[in-house]
Amino acid sequence: MRNLTRAAILALGTTAALPAFAEECIAPANPGGGWDFTCRQIGRIMTELGLVPNMVQVTNITGAGGGVAYTHVVGDRNEDPDVFVAASSATTTRLAQNAFAGATADQVRWVGTIGGDPGVIVVANDSEYQTLNDLVEAVKADPSAVAFAGGSAVGGFDHLKVLMMLDAAGFEDARAVKYIGLDGGADAITQTVGGFAQAMTGDLSEITGFISSGDVRPIAVLSEERVPGFEDVPTAKEQGIDSVAMNWRGVYVPKGISDEDYDKWVDWLQQVGASDQWQTVMEENGLAPYDIFGADFEAFVADNIAQIQDVSREIGLLQ
Repeated sequence: MRNLTRAAILALGTTAALPAFAEECIAPANPGGGWDFTCRQIGRIMTELGLVPNMVQVTNITGAGGGVAYTHVVGDRNEDPDVFVAASSATTTRLAQNAFAGATADQVRWVGTIGGDPGVIVVANDSEYQTLNDLVEAVKADPSAVAFAGGSAVGGFDHLKVLMMLDAAGFEDARAVKYIGLDGGADAITQTVGGFAQAMTGDLSEITGFISSGDVRPIAVLSEERVPGFEDVPTAKEQGIDSVAMNWRGVYVPKGISDEDYDKWVDWLQQVGASDQWQTVMEENGLAPYDIFGADFEAFVADNIAQIQDVSREIGLLQ
């Protein structure tokens, strides 16, 4: 029932058997993915905190890596104060690379992010590279000798993590960086353990099991602070490389709503992020705190898109 569109529910009429929906969260993908997870967890906690009187309707709108949902909100729901949309670093990456057919980030309002999956760089357990700086110096000495494996295609977020990290370390030739794009983190781990790649980049949650088993050794986490449960893994910033890459989980709303309604969504998301329920969700799902709201988040999105565009131009994905 929760996957019915609002129009379908209204068409059924009002009956005691149907829940009353006031707020709706659009997940731009099928049930079971990250955006669906974001909608369902935030919606559930909003209800439990009493921010909304009833359950939040979750509507799955798939297509174009989030582009269909984005176009739907911009074109058909621009003034709807009751709808919010799950977003992540994949959303800004696609906007930056013009993957949404000309859509731009300023066509919606960015509410905030309340958690993220930290990027991590790992090497094989017997690798000669003991620190992130060891790896960076090897790239600077001979880029052709160091290959990075990742679970996204060329130009995807795993690739961009490496390029942005190396840029922060002073290596400017993005085209010279060897990157092997694979279908998921497990395949990238296999390439690294097998010696076909010298390092692997991905999200911490997808690599946790491989770290615990000893298949790979993490040399840097790309977060502001060390991650609970992985306190022995230093951040890139600690090692002198100012690079943070979080696959953040956040929310945007239609552009045409009032400032009052926008502020309401910012306040509600802040309350969800501060709740005991959300802390449990993060702990159970390998997420780290990553809280940016309101105007600060809108500035973050603009800066993030500009950085991704710069890197994408360097590697030839954008003109």
